[in-house]
Amino acid sequence: QVHVVESGGGLVQAGESLRLSCAASGRILMVNAMDWYRQAPGKEREFIARITNGGTTNYLDSVAGRFTISGDAAKGTVYLQMNSLKPEDTAVYYCSAWQYAVNYWGQGTQVTVSS
Repeated sequence: QVHVVESGGGLVQAGESLRLSCAASGRILMVNAMDWYRQAPGKEREFIARITNGGTTNYLDSVAGRFTISGDAAKGTVYLQMNSLKPEDTAVYYCSAWQYAVNYWGQGTQVTVSS
C-alpha cells in the first residue's frame, strides 16, 4: 500500500506565493509519475501538473508560467511552487502517485487566496 500526504496549504493574499509538498510512503516500488490536482467548491477536480520519474513535466494551461512542479517522482517526493496566486486558485489541492497503473491519492490541503 502507498500512503500519500500533502502539506503546505494556507491562506494568502492575491499575488503572493505558496509551496505545497507531497510525500508518498509505504510500498514505494516504481512510482511512474506524480500529479497535482485541485478541486474548487462546486467544481470537478482538475489536473494541474505532472512530473514523471524521468523528470518530464506538463501543466494545465491556466497555471503554466505561475506554477512549477518539481521533485523526485521515483522516490515519491514532489513539490508545487505557486506564484502570483489568484482568488480563482482557491481550492483543495490533491497529490497523487501512479504506481503500476494504480493511482494513490492524498487527503488534500486547502489553499485559499483572498483578493
